[in-house]
Amino acid sequence: MEVRLYSKFIFISYRIFPRVDCVLISYPDPLHMGALPYLVGKCQLSCPVYATVPVFKMGQMFMYDWFQSHHNYDLVEHFTLDDVDAAFELITQVKYNQSIPMRGKGIGLNISAQPAGHMIGGAIWRILKDGEGDIVYAVDFNHKKERHLGGCELDKIARPSLLITDAFNASYRQERRRHRDEKLVAQLQETCRNGGNVLVATDTGGRVLEMTHMLEQMWSTRESGLSAYSLCILSNTGYHVIHFAKQMIEWMSEKLTKAFDSLRTNPFSFKHLKFCHNLTDLSRLPSPKVVLASFPDLESGYSRELFVQWATNPKNTIILTSRTGPDTLARRLIDNPLIRTFKLLEKRRMKLEGPELDEHYRQKREEEQQQQRIKKEEVETSSDSEDDEGLEAGKHDIIVLHEKAGTQSMFRSRKHHPMFPFHEEKVRGDDYGEFINLDDFDVGSTKEENKENIDLQIPYEEEDIMDMEEAPTKCVSQTVTVRVAAQVHFIDFEGRSDGESIRKIVEAMHPLRVILVRGSQTDLQAFAENIRSMTRAKVFTPTLGQVVNASMESHIYQIKLAESLVSSLMLQPAGRDMEVAWVDGCVSFPSENIDKTGEEGDRQVISSENERDKDMATLNLIPREQAPPHCPVFINDIRLSEFKQVLSRAGISSEFNAGILWCANGTIALKKQDSGSISMEGPLSTDYYEIRELLYSQYAIL
Repeated sequence: MEVRLYSKFIFISYRIFPRVDCVLISYPDPLHMGALPYLVGKCQLSCPVYATVPVFKMGQMFMYDWFQSHHNYDLVEHFTLDDVDAAFELITQVKYNQSIPMRGKGIGLNISAQPAGHMIGGAIWRILKDGEGDIVYAVDFNHKKERHLGGCELDKIARPSLLITDAFNASYRQERRRHRDEKLVAQLQETCRNGGNVLVATDTGGRVLEMTHMLEQMWSTRESGLSAYSLCILSNTGYHVIHFAKQMIEWMSEKLTKAFDSLRTNPFSFKHLKFCHNLTDLSRLPSPKVVLASFPDLESGYSRELFVQWATNPKNTIILTSRTGPDTLARRLIDNPLIRTFKLLEKRRMKLEGPELDEHYRQKREEEQQQQRIKKEEVETSSDSEDDEGLEAGKHDIIVLHEKAGTQSMFRSRKHHPMFPFHEEKVRGDDYGEFINLDDFDVGSTKEENKENIDLQIPYEEEDIMDMEEAPTKCVSQTVTVRVAAQVHFIDFEGRSDGESIRKIVEAMHPLRVILVRGSQTDLQAFAENIRSMTRAKVFTPTLGQVVNASMESHIYQIKLAESLVSSLMLQPAGRDMEVAWVDGCVSFPSENIDKTGEEGDRQVISSENERDKDMATLNLIPREQAPPHCPVFINDIRLSEFKQVLSRAGISSEFNAGILWCANGTIALKKQDSGSISMEGPLSTDYYEIRELLYSQYAIL
């Protein structure tokens, strides 16, 4: 088995990408699904995609929010909103513990999603195959119960064949939840009482639910004194996220589910939390205020805009809730708390004015006129070709059949009534009728009469365009220096298991193979050594794009088939969507594949797929006269109940008695052995040989 691992936003080249047969999405965040619209829109991904219902809903809101946040100040080149919709049309929504049989190349495999914690609908994917163990993909999971989510149950999966997990938190120690919440409340109280505002940078539809649920409880408590201040969520899709959360109580913790069933109280029916969709809505709320804004990395969205505005005020506070990727603004603030001056590239979108606006509409008019000319030429060309074809076909539409030898009447086989000569006039027109020639109408006088109602700075045609679509804009950027005077705190709301807990969970699972991804090299190597010492499992720490052979069988090698062998195969159907053939061949290994280090069995790592195929072992055909003889092989698993129907269609009576199928008036007995084969007993007769032939026809015999 080959496992290919790719980091976030690393886009696979098109020549490799069509080989992907299935995509599994674990969480509605940029790390796990941010590249999906790009792969669908630009790389033509068309394979099945699976995700839980909440991941589908919240992921869609995240992608809309991400696109709109970037579109507000920059050009989005990676994908469009149409690509987002096309990507989510590929997703099949599943539930927890639902077994999903794969089709096509994945026949024989079953996948299922297990609760992972961390985010609503978060999934640990389990891939099962009969006779070959199971594969567990578990990254960013959380075993602890939270306010709105229950923990994962990875320790209940015993001895998987392969475990794929991450080492992101391998050396990380978390603060206790009680101390974390007390720290957050104290910081909010201190800032608001001093007249400052609080920016809480969070995601769109994942961890924001845990924070909004907790803050709503704090605002509802009189002892906290926070109800006197404004609390809001600033996001392009914040209202829809909370609306979907109200409908997904069954995906949350057992405590919330029971409270909803007994009291009919929805934990996400907020009384204090307000929804703001832009900075204008936010300005209407009285200060001091606590604002949850997306995104947590401060690289885009309203969180970055508020950071630039609020960071210079010493009364304000910036709270970071997640350790985002390296080189992001949030990560630099966390890793370098003493650095207080940052040079940021500020981008914004402005409306076109003056000569730029006139030039834009001039180009737009030229493009529209060019499109109209092309469309008119196409219509005229198609109409002329239809007329020519009609004249060449004949001057009338009467059906004339050529007489054949022995045919008495020319109308014997006609299917339509004959018609008299008729010529249809072709009318050139558009989809709604005939083309309108503007020269036939006097529109100048109309313009003169309504001159006082028309803005002299904008032509009549341009005014109509502005009414139908958004005003044209352009993107401008400038480098600004931001001196951070506000307080900056990192309060961990990531919702991931810490390093010690991960080690205990892996030890309880006792996997046979482990692949570690995502983490610093120091954490990866240290965590790998811990797993080897605890479980004696074989641990892989691959680099980006490296192919990992994590097969359970150590004597399985990849080979390519010679063309002469493929052309000589006599494939026979065996079961559903399967064909088999007997092959007598020999394997040849290229001598240049052996590593120059002299270690037997070690092979060179080749980056190029073409070079890897060239240096792969080859299975060649053995001549028939040199092939050793072999006993016939019967391939299929036959049930006697199904074979009884085959006998019935052949007109042979049969009936079951004590697990034995009696045929031909009880003279021939068919019995299934413990090994799976079927024994046949009875006197040699015509019925015996007929039943045996029917039985053989159910197998693929090699």
